[in-house]
Amino acid sequence: MINLSARSYQKEILDNDSIPFADIRQNMKELNTINTYLGGHRITRKGVKLIAANNPKGRTLHICEIGCGGGDNLKTISDWCRKKSITAIFTGIDIKPECIAFAKDQYPGMNTDWITSDYKKIDFTNNQPDIIFSSLFCHHFTNEELLLMLHWMKQNSRQGFFINDLQRHRVAYYAIKLITKIFSSSYLVKNDAPLSVARGFTKKEWQLLFINAGIKNYSIRWKWAFRYLITGTND
Repeated sequence: MINLSARSYQKEILDNDSIPFADIRQNMKELNTINTYLGGHRITRKGVKLIAANNPKGRTLHICEIGCGGGDNLKTISDWCRKKSITAIFTGIDIKPECIAFAKDQYPGMNTDWITSDYKKIDFTNNQPDIIFSSLFCHHFTNEELLLMLHWMKQNSRQGFFINDLQRHRVAYYAIKLITKIFSSSYLVKNDAPLSVARGFTKKEWQLLFINAGIKNYSIRWKWAFRYLITGTND
């Protein structure tokens, strides 16, 4: 049995710089499927809904995702905004040019500024997003790096930020290991999906991160399947 008493810092294959684009493409397609059927996209829409609740009616909402990957999270938000008659513009940031190229190719009609960059290097002085979020991104970083990320998200968002990421739990680990073994054709997904759970978080760890970051206006909600929706507001 795997020991999940502490976060794993074993690197995921996806964090390497020499992965063929075709493999990254298959990985992103399968992650979109996982997010669709295991509730990941639903949690992301919920995060937007919670923070945008007080957005003035008729005002354009600017939503930014860091670590946007292939853009599927922003696409599901765009579809939701359209159904709710919410005017929105989007910014997607990812350090991998292959991911940005994939997103542009997949979603050419979205009102989105796709940016290839380390998120920390982006200057939002003159165009601050209302909402900044990440999904399945935080578990790639150390706790020390996450403190900087939390500060950056708070300082660069007008209304607030949210995080959609994995709970570190033995059931989640072995369940996704079995599911990907049976259904996945991506060696990246088969290796990285259970490892992502091992690199995930407990509620107490998130609480400690926010205490150390000095951020008081936040909430942590457990969501199916084995995820946390963490929101921080700038009230």
